[in-house]
Order: sequence, then structure tokens, then C-alpha cells
Amino acid sequence: MPTTHHRALPPAFRRIGWSHLFAQFSEQIALAGAPLAAVLLLGAGPAQTGWLQMAQTLPFLLLSIPAGLAVDRASRKALMVGSELLRGLSLTATLLLLWGGALNLPLLAALGFLGAVGTVCYGVAAPAIIPAIVPRAQLADANRWLELVRSAAFAAGPALGGALVGRTGASAAYVLATVLSLLAALSLTGIPKDPVTQRSPRSPLQDLAEGARFVGQHPLLLPILLTAIVFNTSWIVLMAVYVAYAVQTLGLSATQVGITLGIDGLGMIAGAMSVPFLSRRLSFGTMIALGPLGGFCGACLMLLTLWAPSFWLACAAFFAFGIGPILWVITTMTLRQAVTPNAMLGRVSALILTATYGARPVGALIGTLVAARFGVGACLLVATGGFLIQLLIILLSPVRGLQGLPEGAEASMLART
Repeated sequence: MPTTHHRALPPAFRRIGWSHLFAQFSEQIALAGAPLAAVLLLGAGPAQTGWLQMAQTLPFLLLSIPAGLAVDRASRKALMVGSELLRGLSLTATLLLLWGGALNLPLLAALGFLGAVGTVCYGVAAPAIIPAIVPRAQLADANRWLELVRSAAFAAGPALGGALVGRTGASAAYVLATVLSLLAALSLTGIPKDPVTQRSPRSPLQDLAEGARFVGQHPLLLPILLTAIVFNTSWIVLMAVYVAYAVQTLGLSATQVGITLGIDGLGMIAGAMSVPFLSRRLSFGTMIALGPLGGFCGACLMLLTLWAPSFWLACAAFFAFGIGPILWVITTMTLRQAVTPNAMLGRVSALILTATYGARPVGALIGTLVAARFGVGACLLVATGGFLIQLLIILLSPVRGLQGLPEGAEASMLART
């Protein structure tokens, strides 16, 4: 995967980078604060935190496709600004309920759902706007920097959120998350207005069918889609019960829970920083396969905590969950941008995002039901089996054989396949 270190990325991209940084920190602080507030303030158990996780991820399943259709028909900049303002509104409402002593689990779940609506729209629009701002030769570098930003948020955000909840209460975490979300929206106001593609009048269902056919018939994008579905289902089976499991079984404090979640971000930083080094030594397909491999290794390490409860073993598991999948995100996003026509990027990104996050409510439901009937240990076993399946999907696909990023005629041929 070629990188270009000698050319600076455009100023508009740097503004998007700042917005991405603020948005990701806001999201991670809020995501760490919500289950901790539920467990420590509202007395929630594993099944209840599972339902909370499902509510916070349900918009990814329900709204990713409509968001993708909107991205291909409207201003991507305007959608990103509006999305962050919506998330800021949900965080403000949560904060006011906390201060008023009126917060309960249903309200926490409902406001988490509303905030996730903004996250969905922002997440679909961001990858689609990048190719219009960044030259094709610099896409890999741009995606790497965005993922470094996200990695920093994953590393520090949960730890900061956990520490704030543990030391000062949930209110401080939500104040910081709200301010960061508003800064994310403000950072985008300086980028040029993106042109809206003129489209022939046809129904959204026709647009959706076109995007689905493109992904479903593409020899590289289809296995990526299937891998993402299984990976994220398995990830949320685990995460649906992790906070309660860590506090009640592993005996971790709120601060330690935040640290273990933040270690995932450290792994992401390590993975993103290693991209230039690895791209000179490994094939493009091998780098993609490292993501599913990292997920499987992380699941195996977490499974070991059933027999050897350990804060450090949990940290090692989350480090593995970070370092491999970040390589997956960078390489597969670059591949998607390279082989997908610009006018279809919103719909294709939405389909991939639906797989990436839309499978999460399903995973949360599976984790909740399995935990309630068979216990947390069964959840960890189910998650590990899922991570094995997603690794096998990508290893047996044509993606594994890619030597480099498809370019020129090869990319055009793949887009027509």
C-alpha cells in the first residue's frame, strides 16, 4: 500500500481531522460513561447493560442505509455538522437529567439512541467526503491520520470517561463530551461547501438496490462486508457484558475498566503507526487479514480470564482488539474508496457501516440472552467462536491474495464486476 510522506494533506482535510478528533473523544467518553453510570448509579446488571448497549447501537442497524442515501443526494458537510449538533443535544439532555436526579435506565437508553443517530450520519458522510478533498494517491495517508485520531480517542477517551465517573461522578464526563461534540461541529464550518451531485429522479429504493448490487457482486467488497458482520456481532456479544463482568467478576474499579477499554486505543495507535513500516514488507491482502487475526487473538485472551481473572490479561486482550482491526479499517477503507465510483460512495459506505455497526444490536441481543440463560462465560465462548469464523472468511477470500491497492484499469474493472 503506497504512502506519500512528501506532500502535505489539504487544509480542508486538517479541519476534518480536528472535527474527527473532537467527535471521537466525545463519543468514547459518553460510551464509557453510560454503562458505568448504569452500573454504579442505577444498579444495572449484565442483562440491563446489554439492553443499554443494544439501544445505543440500534440506529446503526435502522438508519445507516437512509443516511447513505442522504449522503449521495445532499451536502456531506451539512450532514456532518447537523449530526454533531444532534449528538450534542442528546448529551446535554442526559446531563440535565443527571443534575435533576431524574435519570433512569429507559431515559439513558433513549438519549443514547438519539446520540447514535448523529454518530451514524457523521460516520457515513465522513468517508464519502474525503475523496473529494484528498487526491487519490494520498487516500491511504489521509485514512491513516483519521484512524490515528480515532485511536487516540479510543485510548484516552474511555480511560478519561471512567476516571471522571469514578472520581467526580457521571456529570463531569457528560459536560466534557458535550463540549467536544460542539467543537466537532464548529471545526467543520471552515471547509468548502461540497457540490451536490445532480441525479436523475428515481426512488430511494432504486438507489439502494444499485448500491447493494455493487457490493454484493464485487469480489473484494463482499467478503469484507461478511467479515465485518461477523466481527462486529462477536465484538458486541463480548462488550454487552464486559463492564458488568469486569466490575462484578474480575473485581475491577471504574478507573480500571476505563483503562482496559482505553488499551484498545493504544493498540489502535500502535497499529496505525506501523502502517508505513508494514506496507513496505507485507502484501496489501496480508495487511487486511491482520485485522480479523487480531480480533481472534483478543477473544482468546479474554476467554482466558474465566480461568485466570486478571486486569493485565484483560488489557492484553483489548490491545489485540486494537492493533489488528485498525489495520483492517485503514486498508479496507482505502480499498473501498479506490474501487467505488464517487457518486455511489455514500450508499456503499452505508452498507459497510450497516455491517460494521448494524450487526451490533444483534450482538447485544445475543449477549444479553446468552448471559441471562447461560452466564457470562458462555458469552465469551460464543464471541470467540464468532471471531474464528470471521478470520476464516477473509483467509479464504480473494482479498487475501491482493498484492497492492487496485489502480487504474484494474480498479475500473473491479467496479464493473
